[in-house]
Amino acid sequence: MDENIMKCRFCNNELKTSFVDLGKSPMANSYLKDKNKMEPFYPLKTYVCSNCFLVQLEEFENPKQIFSDYAYFSSYSTTWVEHIREYVDEVIKKMKIDEKKQVIEIASNDGYLLQFFKKNNIPILGIEPASNIAKIANEKGIKTINEFFGEETAKKLAEEGQKADLLIGFNVLPHVPNLNDFMKGLKILLSDKGIITIQFSAYLLQLIQQNEFDVIYHEHFSYFSLFTLQKIFTKYNMTIFDVQEIPIHGGSLRIFIKHENNINFEISDNVEKQISKEIKFGIAEISKYPQFQKQTEQVKQNILELLIKIKKEGKSIAGYGAPAKGNTLLNYCGIGTDFIEYTVDKNPHKQNLYLPGTNIPVYPIDIIFEKKPDYVLILAWNFKEEIMEQMKQIRAWGAKFIVLIPEVVIL
Repeated sequence: MDENIMKCRFCNNELKTSFVDLGKSPMANSYLKDKNKMEPFYPLKTYVCSNCFLVQLEEFENPKQIFSDYAYFSSYSTTWVEHIREYVDEVIKKMKIDEKKQVIEIASNDGYLLQFFKKNNIPILGIEPASNIAKIANEKGIKTINEFFGEETAKKLAEEGQKADLLIGFNVLPHVPNLNDFMKGLKILLSDKGIITIQFSAYLLQLIQQNEFDVIYHEHFSYFSLFTLQKIFTKYNMTIFDVQEIPIHGGSLRIFIKHENNINFEISDNVEKQISKEIKFGIAEISKYPQFQKQTEQVKQNILELLIKIKKEGKSIAGYGAPAKGNTLLNYCGIGTDFIEYTVDKNPHKQNLYLPGTNIPVYPIDIIFEKKPDYVLILAWNFKEEIMEQMKQIRAWGAKFIVLIPEVVIL
C-alpha cells in the first residue's frame, strides 16, 4: 500500500478523488514584514472522501504554528458584529438563556460575540488558541483561556464544574485538523440539557454553486455539507436538531446540536429539507466533485481577461481587503503588483505588511483617496455591500468597483 495516500480525517478511508487543485500557495494568513523573505509554498489540493463525502486538505503546518499568533480580528467588520448581535438576541430568546446558564465559546477571538452575553449578565467563558488575541479579549473584560480546544481541554473544564449550557463555535469547524478529538471535546463539555450552536462559512453546497474556490486555504482543513455533518455528530451520540442557511460570508450554515438523549428539543423539518436539497444537487455522488476543477479554471480565465484588458487601457487597480481568501485567489491566478499596485485594510494588524506569495503591500484605507485608482478590486467580497458604502466617495473621480466571485463583475 502507498504510504503517501491521504486518509480521511473523520472516517480514515483512503482519499483518491480530487476535488480541486489550486497549485502551490503559502499559508494564507502569513503576512510578511519583509517582502524579500523566502516563503514556504505548500500544495493547495483538496480531496473528497468516497465514504463520508468530507472535502479536505492535507495538514502541512502544525495548527499551533498557524493559530498561536493570528492576524484575524472579528471586531473589524461592522457587518459581522451586527450579525452576531442579532444571533445573541435570537438565541437568548429561543433557548431561554439567562444568568443561571453558562455560555462557553470555542475560538472566541477578541470577545466580539461573548460581549453581548456579558451585557445581559450571562456567565461567559472564551477558549481562544491565539495568545495575542486571547490577551486582548481579557483586557476587554471577556474571561478567556488561551488553549486549543479538544478532548483534553474539555475534560479539564468539566472536572472544574464548567460545563456549557450553550456551547458556541462560530467559524471554527473548518479550522479543526483533528475532527474526532474536537467532537469528543464537544460531547464532554456540553451539559445534559445544553445545546451547541455551530456556524461556519465555506459551506460546501454554496462553495460549489457560487464558485467560491478562494475560501480554500491551508488554515481551512475541511469543507462540510450537512449530509456529512449528520454522520459525524451521530457517531458521537449527538443530534443536529435544527439548521439555518445564512447568506453572510458568501453562504454559511448554522446548526443546532443536542445530546441524542435530550428530549427537550424536537428535530425541525429544516434538517431533512436541507439534506434533501444537498442530495438533489449531488453532494452524495462522488462523480459530482471533480467537475469543480473546470469551473474554477473558467473563473480564473475570466478574471485574468478582465485585469489584462484594464491594464492594456493604462488604468490603475487597487485592492480592498487583505483576507485569507484574497490570498488564495491572487496566488492561484498569478496576480501580483503587475496588476494590483497595493491593497488596503481596516485591520491595523495587517497594515504595512505584504500579502503572502504576491508581495502586494497592505496600507491603511486613506491611501485610496490620495492615489485615486481607476478601479477598486474588492478581495473581501463577502462584505462587498459594507465596503461599497464605506468607499462610495471613489465615484467622485469616476472609479468603479470590481468583484470576482461568484463571477467577474464591474459595479
